[in-house]
Amino acid sequence: MYYIGVDLGTSAVKLLLMEGNGTIAKIVSKEYPLYFPQPGWSEQNPQDWWNAVKEGLKELTQDCDKSKVAGISFGGQMHGLVILDKEDRVIRPAILWNDGRTQEETDYLNHEIGKENLSKYTANIAFTGFTAPKILWVKNKEPQNFERIDKIMLPKDYIAYMLTGNFCTDVSDASGMLLFDVEHKCWSGEMMKICGVTSRQLAKIYESYEVVGTLKPEVAKELDLPMQVKVVAGAGDNAAAAIGTGTVGDGMCNISLGTSGTIFISSKNFGVDKNNALHSFAHADGKYHLMGCMLSAASCNKWWMEEIMQTTEFAKEQSAITDAMLGNNHVYFLPYLMGERSPHNDANARGTFIGMTMDSTRADLYQAVLEGVAFAIRDSFEVAKSLGISIQSSKICGGGAKSPLWKKIFANVLNIRLDIIETEEGPGYGGAILAAVACGEYASVEEAAEKLIKVVDRVEPDKELAARYEARYQKFAQIYPTVKELFPCIS
Repeated sequence: MYYIGVDLGTSAVKLLLMEGNGTIAKIVSKEYPLYFPQPGWSEQNPQDWWNAVKEGLKELTQDCDKSKVAGISFGGQMHGLVILDKEDRVIRPAILWNDGRTQEETDYLNHEIGKENLSKYTANIAFTGFTAPKILWVKNKEPQNFERIDKIMLPKDYIAYMLTGNFCTDVSDASGMLLFDVEHKCWSGEMMKICGVTSRQLAKIYESYEVVGTLKPEVAKELDLPMQVKVVAGAGDNAAAAIGTGTVGDGMCNISLGTSGTIFISSKNFGVDKNNALHSFAHADGKYHLMGCMLSAASCNKWWMEEIMQTTEFAKEQSAITDAMLGNNHVYFLPYLMGERSPHNDANARGTFIGMTMDSTRADLYQAVLEGVAFAIRDSFEVAKSLGISIQSSKICGGGAKSPLWKKIFANVLNIRLDIIETEEGPGYGGAILAAVACGEYASVEEAAEKLIKVVDRVEPDKELAARYEARYQKFAQIYPTVKELFPCIS
């Protein structure tokens, strides 16, 4: 049988066709526009998503036996606000995860409602990207649109609704709305009151591997697919990507080095750190996870190389950083080029070099950039350890993970083994796995991950190098608290 994973991203939808044994048969990508109507705003037209998904599904399945397509599931961009009226018309363009218009509403939630209350209600505090501040923004700034709201959806759930006619969401994506009681996996009554919405306007909640419906007859006909194709709830992009890397069960970890960076830690138990430094969300495997998100990861590398050094010869520049230099650099770099989220939650934070002397070289500064990102990920790693979570190894993926040097730095800064997997297709592959589980191909998400995710290489820490990096990290950890009061003055 075939299973389809739909990765609904910010710039494009990526659709993946997977055979039951995990083999990827085909991948199709369809782009759509992104709109910036005002500085700091970021919007998309949900109809563009739907058109791209339909065209992508047709192309993806055109050469396969369509009768063998059993299920479709998702990994989707999180936090976006999609609102429909009683006639199921989209009221306004979707406000996306990277939209920054809600600072006023975010401050109201964190300071007037209070972070302690928010954490009690939802296990998280407010960020400008989350969905609840967006709802409040519509209520405050577009009251005529707010009055028309009949359904509140997340981006991938709009696609599920268009496929099936069923109003649904999953626990992992709902966790990022600041409307969801993560511990008890239900909508928060307190947050609904604060935002002025009712449970009728919010979707039915499913686990990520549960079936939410089958294709509507007219959709099945248009796509030339069987009506009995099962549509599965799916997950937010980070949780779906974690499924695609086998980061399931207790104490498993995945580090993603994309434009932003994340450390994703799966746990069988619900947990929240006292400062809400990490996001505490439900996971797509039916349990929970903690996630730290830094806003600039591989983008720091790109910035240093392309903007500062004016070159794209990454490997050549990294070759100047010798093994003898690792753990011995006297230059430090705070990688907060766009402010920072985890664990500092400081929009004013800025990128900072410190420790330079007359003998500092170009290689020293580049090494500091790479090390700074690793140290910043370790900040979130330390929060997880403070909750009693023991992490012995981690998967590592994303564009930055293609650098052998950077992987070596990470293994020794964190002092854990890094596992490199065979298939790195992230949310789309995770979505396809969730579809396979829902259709009975595998008994559980854990079984599917165990059978399908293959480790093809490992990077082990070196005892002496890890000790040198331990000493350097302890110094790095003192820099931000020392200089943070300066950032509001210069930002």
